[in-house]
Amino acid sequence: MRQARPSARPRLCLPTVRRGRGDYVTSGRGAGAVRRKKMAASVAVSLSGRFKGSFAYFTIKDRLPQILTRVIDTLHRHKNEFFEKHGEKGVEAEKRAISFLSKLRNELQTDKPMIPLSDELPDTPIWNQYLEYQRNVSNGNGQPSWFQSPWLYVECYMYRRIHEALIHNPPIDDFDPFMEAKIQSFFESQQAIIAICTYLQELLKNIQDLNENQLKEEFFKLLQVSLWGNRCDLSISAGEDNSQKSSLLQSLNDFKSFILVDDMENLWSLLLNSKKRTTTKESITRVDIILDNAGFELITDLVLANFLSSSKLATEVHFHGKCIPWFVSDTTKHDFNWTLKQLQSANHMWMSRCGMNWEGNLKKGVWFYHDHMFWTLPHEFSSMGQVAPDLYAELQKSSVIIFKGDLNYRKLTGDRKWEFTVPFHQALNKFHPAPLCSIRTLKAEIQNICRRSQRYEYGFSCPQKFFVIQ
Repeated sequence: MRQARPSARPRLCLPTVRRGRGDYVTSGRGAGAVRRKKMAASVAVSLSGRFKGSFAYFTIKDRLPQILTRVIDTLHRHKNEFFEKHGEKGVEAEKRAISFLSKLRNELQTDKPMIPLSDELPDTPIWNQYLEYQRNVSNGNGQPSWFQSPWLYVECYMYRRIHEALIHNPPIDDFDPFMEAKIQSFFESQQAIIAICTYLQELLKNIQDLNENQLKEEFFKLLQVSLWGNRCDLSISAGEDNSQKSSLLQSLNDFKSFILVDDMENLWSLLLNSKKRTTTKESITRVDIILDNAGFELITDLVLANFLSSSKLATEVHFHGKCIPWFVSDTTKHDFNWTLKQLQSANHMWMSRCGMNWEGNLKKGVWFYHDHMFWTLPHEFSSMGQVAPDLYAELQKSSVIIFKGDLNYRKLTGDRKWEFTVPFHQALNKFHPAPLCSIRTLKAEIQNICRRSQRYEYGFSCPQKFFVIQ
């Protein structure tokens, strides 16, 4: 199956630079004159590889080259497959792609300047405008480079360049270099998948008989399973096995003490109140889930969505995935559909039942799957209203948006060196299409925890309608 290419074209609009407290200026004339002191008063400095010893530095120095090496090795191992499918054209395309990626790896390791994209996909002008923006905000301090530029931009840029290497080299331009690792992770998580699918199907038998407190208990349980499922991130392990080998359900009490910020009560209240207001057929409680990893984590998200639908806490669930292979294990439409097919064809009864029910929810218009090129751009989410107003308008229809994973949290908060005491809503920088919740296990250093009475508060850390579970 060919990988989906970006379809929706966001408005070509650069992010803005804050000038003091009240006004904004787009990059270009005047942007270089923005005083650093005023910017620092508004937002924290971006995380970057220039801070030696930081996780950003470690990522750019070690993890990203390892991931590029794995992509090169994967292409080489599929050389015979390319020959069988495409003949000599496939082999020549593989050689060119490897040469491109080897050069990219050298540029990264030697801190070379970032260069414009040269393919012709719909997002290419936006990427190249963003590079120009980075040049402008550097205030003449050299070209944006791998270790000197914001980590969020650099890491996103690498994955987009990997995609560029393949786009430039048909007939292998539809090859997903991470698919093999995603498939392996799915099958190595088989026992954990069986356990959570079995639990869900047993729960659904009596869900109509559960009272409000019992529903709340099950919601908290499945929300925590979704949280800990986020550990299965192949970009963090640089492609090494990072699957879930055993059931999480028996470990939730042991893991509870590791939750730094817990807004589950607030999220429950929001969904319950929305359900109570949904009194007519025209009333909709819509939950949007911005997906992170394929494999076991995607299963936990689907299980949570099934519970929300069956308990009538949500009348619609909208899933949002990536339109190109991204951060090794991020969910694409192909991954989403492949997962449902694998479940449907499984030998285990409850796995198969889940797959059939979930496919049915999509066909009935209870569940929806979307992808949008904005999710694979380097912009922080506070730029969404400018760069992708169509996506922002779509999210405004939501009753609550659940953002899964570390990358989404980084984009929500601008991936900056915030003090830990800066509250989540402040770090969002006015991004608020609808009530939102971030669920992630920490990988990057960034976290926003309010402080009260000289200690960190592990619950109710954010004002109403901005929630965190991490």
